[in-house]
This record gives sequence, C-alpha cells and structure tokens, in this order.
Amino acid sequence: MLISYGALAGLIAAVAFLLFVLFTIPVLLRTTKTLKKVEQTMDITNDALGKMSNDIDDIMKQTNDLLDKTNDLLEDVNSKMKTVEPVVQAAADLGESVSDLNSSSRKLATRFSEVNIKKTGLMTTILTSILARRRRRRGLD
Repeated sequence: MLISYGALAGLIAAVAFLLFVLFTIPVLLRTTKTLKKVEQTMDITNDALGKMSNDIDDIMKQTNDLLDKTNDLLEDVNSKMKTVEPVVQAAADLGESVSDLNSSSRKLATRFSEVNIKKTGLMTTILTSILARRRRRRGLD
C-alpha cells in the first residue's frame, strides 16, 4: 500500500488539526468556567446595585422630608422673631433710658458733693448754684 504525498500531507494536516482541537478543548472549558463566574459576579453586582439604588432613593426621600421640615421650622422661627422684635427694641430703649438716668444721677450727685454748706456758707452755695445754672444754659457744662 502506497500513500501518495498528497495523502500523507492530508494525514499530517488532519493529525495536526486533531492535536490543535485536543489542546484547545481544555482552554475552552476553562474559558467557559471563567465566563460563568463572571456572569454570576455580574448578577450579584446587579442585585447589589439595585438594592443600593433603592436605598439611595429612600435616603433621598427622607432628605427631602427633612429639608421640608427644616424650611417649616425656619419660617416658624422667623415669624416668632418678628413677634419678639418689638420686645427686644423696648428692652434696648429701656436700657438707654436707664443709662441716661444713671448719668443724670451721677451729675446731680457730683453737683451736690461740690456744694459744701458747712465750709463755704449759705450765700456761697446759692451763688455757686446760680453760676452753675447759668453755665448750663450757655452750654458750657
């Protein structure tokens, strides 16, 4: 039995193709396993992203509710501040009046302490008070 060169070449090519297929099968099996694991990982990731999306939606709803409540509270505080503002102004005016009264009391006490009836006598006291009144009218005191 004689085999021609063409048949021998075909046989060698068939054996080479067979070896190629035999060595390619394990690689294809590993690739298939890897792709299945990647698919499982993608499924888990998609589920996790779905849950995270739902959680973020819930957080956003709660944040919006909290902002609405904060706005309502701020409006309430502002309206109450407008109510309290006249009281604060009245207290400021009262403080200013008390300050003016204190300064007038100090001036009066200073004038009475300057007047010493025992040492200078009654006539000097009267003259001093008249002159002091005259100075105040002229704006010197």
